[in-house]
Amino acid sequence: MNFLKSCVAATALATAFSSTAFAEISLNVAYDADPVSMDPYEQLSGGTLQLNHMVFDPLVRWTQDLQFEGRLATSWEQIDETTMRFTLRQGVKFHSGNEMTAKDIDWTFDRIKQSPDFKGIFAPFTDIEVVDDYTVDLKTSEAYPLVLHTATYLFAMDSEFYSGTTEDGADKAEVVKHGDSFASRNISGTGPFTVTEREQGVKVVFDRFDGYWDTDSEGNVDEIVLTPIKEDPTRVAALLSGDVDFIAPVPPTDLKRLEDADGVQLITMPGTRIITFQMNQDRVEAFKDPKVRQAIDMAVNNSGIVDRIMRGFGTVGAQASPEGYAGYIDGLAPRYDVEKAKELMAEAGYAEGFSISMMAPNNRYVNDDKIAQAVASMLSQIGITVDLQTLPKAQYWPEFDARAADMMMIGWHADTEDSANFHQFLTACPDPETGNGQYNSGNYCNEEADALMVAANAEVDPDKRAALLQDLEQILYDEAAFIPLHWQDLAWGAKEGMNADEIVNALNFPYFGDLVVSQD
Repeated sequence: MNFLKSCVAATALATAFSSTAFAEISLNVAYDADPVSMDPYEQLSGGTLQLNHMVFDPLVRWTQDLQFEGRLATSWEQIDETTMRFTLRQGVKFHSGNEMTAKDIDWTFDRIKQSPDFKGIFAPFTDIEVVDDYTVDLKTSEAYPLVLHTATYLFAMDSEFYSGTTEDGADKAEVVKHGDSFASRNISGTGPFTVTEREQGVKVVFDRFDGYWDTDSEGNVDEIVLTPIKEDPTRVAALLSGDVDFIAPVPPTDLKRLEDADGVQLITMPGTRIITFQMNQDRVEAFKDPKVRQAIDMAVNNSGIVDRIMRGFGTVGAQASPEGYAGYIDGLAPRYDVEKAKELMAEAGYAEGFSISMMAPNNRYVNDDKIAQAVASMLSQIGITVDLQTLPKAQYWPEFDARAADMMMIGWHADTEDSANFHQFLTACPDPETGNGQYNSGNYCNEEADALMVAANAEVDPDKRAALLQDLEQILYDEAAFIPLHWQDLAWGAKEGMNADEIVNALNFPYFGDLVVSQD
């Protein structure tokens, strides 16, 4: 009898231990918004790139110390001035079960070239040549110093899965901005997670891909449930109550609260995303005058926004390039001066001011709606009356693409970690063919500035390239091409017992595939 009791007890203990040891790990994540589409090349945004790193893999990716590590590429070499050869990882499967080969990389490159948002990044590249099933040559039109930087944006798509037509005859490969395309609703990548459930604005469920190639990763999360929580206090409260395990962003007002809380870790990092306003010269005649643009810049108290709204959690900006970038100019400073701004408005013939419309998101950047309200109030000091509208991110981007207001907010992190990228997308003369100026809602255009960008992108000497980019930055400052506010710092909150601090990065897309949650 005692022996039987011992066996039963031992069996129960073993069963309990087994269920604990092999229990699935589910992670509840709360962001301020969810991805607007499942197409990896529809919208050039942080939400899209976060999704891409969960469901797809790039050729190479950035490390936390901003070096490159191979993902779908195991090695690479520059074989001549305009050719970088990549050796691909073998045995990689897409979620569909199809094998990833060089033809998928080639097909993805061709599709990127059709993307209004992404083709500008790949403008210097002419082709991908397939050498064999596991070797590709990435070709540029001339020597280009940012090949590996750009390769971080080449996420292999499943060419067989995305080829053909839908039941209603639509091309599965088409890129449709803010549309109902096959790629916006269906997904097959090589990444650590598959999307098993998605309800826009409600939740996205990711399940671990059993066939994931990276068996060296110690990541052990089986399921991620991403819930968008727009309101900062609600998002923070959800972490502190244990309803969610990981949040971003953490608002500046709650940094100290999380830092002092038990069972929670606060992770912060300097950021390089510049928050700006653009002035649409096609909609407002006054914005064509540099004096008016300079007056608006002088009317905006950048330091006050950082001190009072951001609670010091940001770096006051006067240019696009942050310190450490090649184009950064140490001597450029914010020029807040309301009296001088009034003088410039009078000199330009607008002493009585004028009225404009303004739009900004209310869940994309930290305190974006509060910042917009502050800027609108500041402009009233120089006679500019602002009709402000703030919108959720999903509704804002279609309005931004339509250039639906006279002044619009845009934040930008350089896709290539390089100064030229800011100009290419935010202030270059808009050109639908090349993708330059894709996010230039101000329609600013300076051919000399564009020529400096082109020259910098062909210059491989670091010092000469920096000089070109600094000349470009100076032009934008002198002409007040846009209104720079600040570089937004980064903050994440996570429950203790996970290596969250090891998976985050300055690019602001955590590598959740490598997240390890303690099972103690």
